Amino acid sequence: MHDEPPPLDPLVGAYYERVPEESRLEVGAFRLEEARTRELVKRHAPAPPARVLDVGGAAGAYAFWLAEQGYDVSLIDAAPRLVALAEARRVLRAGGVLIAAAISRWASALDGLSRNALGDPVFARIVERDLVDGQHRNPTDHFEYFTTAYFHRPEELRDEVGAAGLTVEAVYGIEGPGWIFPDFMARWNDERGRDDLLHVARSCESEPSMIGCSAHLLVVATKPRGRSTG
Repeated sequence: MHDEPPPLDPLVGAYYERVPEESRLEVGAFRLEEARTRELVKRHAPAPPARVLDVGGAAGAYAFWLAEQGYDVSLIDAAPRLVALAEARRVLRAGGVLIAAAISRWASALDGLSRNALGDPVFARIVERDLVDGQHRNPTDHFEYFTTAYFHRPEELRDEVGAAGLTVEAVYGIEGPGWIFPDFMARWNDERGRDDLLHVARSCESEPSMIGCSAHLLVVATKPRGRSTG
């Protein structure tokens, strides 16, 4: 028997009740997040028909795509339960691959700069705490200020996954700096502009001094062979 996970924070639950997460990746700079995440997943995932557990997959933005590639996909989300890294390690087969995303410590600061939102002293205080200790707390009703979360430094994400008993293969910055441009959609809708955004993101993905400029981080790890699954 395994301990039951803690209940979902009511603030987090209320946020995702209000925000259309199922369509988020279709809007603005999130298009870059989706394209780069798919690219990195394809680079590291085992070949289909491998089994995939999509944890926190919401409405299936990646689960349906993986299923179309021939993977055997199961999806769970925080609504029914939470799965911690230790539980992910438990259910992985020896040699199995973990691909997990996190929010960069500097995401809110760069987003606030891009949207000229730092003039709001409440948001500025949220950002300051993010930068100090990564604890993102939104005391307002402005859902665009996000919800209760922890924002990672790249090295923290690496250490956290390693501490769960997994072997970290790589930590990537997903979007690079292109997501902060106010004219992102004009660039994305132009073939040359889109190629430039993707090229720079790829160039920066593993550069230690640049990883944190992405809004999202992605860690790839494997479960060591010879460990018990219990």
